[in-house]
Amino acid sequence: MSLILKKIKSNIFLSLVILTYIILFIFLPDKGIQSLNNSLYYIKEMLIIMPVILLLTSLIEAWVPRKTIQNSLGEGSGIKGILFSFLFGSFSAGPIYAAFPICKMLIKKGASVANIVIILSAWAVIKIPMLANEAKFLGPQFMLVRWFLTSLSIATMAIITSKIVKKVEIPMDDIITRDDAVLNVDKNFCVGCGLCVSVSPENFVMKGKKANTAKIILISEENDKIKTAIEKCPAKAIKYM
Repeated sequence: MSLILKKIKSNIFLSLVILTYIILFIFLPDKGIQSLNNSLYYIKEMLIIMPVILLLTSLIEAWVPRKTIQNSLGEGSGIKGILFSFLFGSFSAGPIYAAFPICKMLIKKGASVANIVIILSAWAVIKIPMLANEAKFLGPQFMLVRWFLTSLSIATMAIITSKIVKKVEIPMDDIITRDDAVLNVDKNFCVGCGLCVSVSPENFVMKGKKANTAKIILISEENDKIKTAIEKCPAKAIKYM
């Protein structure tokens, strides 16, 4: 029982969602079925989109130097960083949840909190295709006024957020320091690209369509090839447990 309570506490949001579904199915079964169908639709959409986004994120992380990100989107980027952030978010494609892994990678590479807020906000509400449709259906004047006020609000939110939230407070990947931590490939996230096997064939093998470790590898035994495989994994599925 204590284990169940511990799991619920560590996954409080998911537990609340499940509880809500249970209540809906008991008291409003029609709404429950409709809600479940909607959720399954978005889950299916995420399963199609997220592998591509994770691959793109890994490519940017591997190929774009940290200094480039710092100069373009970092604390000292000034007006240039603000403009780049607005353009990046405005010309983006895909739903807003696709922006989160990209923004996490950017902030790890040196992007400022303020510019991350701008990217996320622009991605959500001022995409270029959306503006074109808005002008078509509601008129150019409405679109321009709304765009100006929205952009002003985004810039204000970015400044306020950067004053309240510091980089050190943003959760990054957990750093495992235990000497007995074992390298693991999470089958739920592995996309079967085989990149880790190409980088370090002595440490990784393909079993079926998923990668796996060729042997038990402790964190104390980590070498450059293993580090490269972890860094380049497009799904970030290789971790120490």
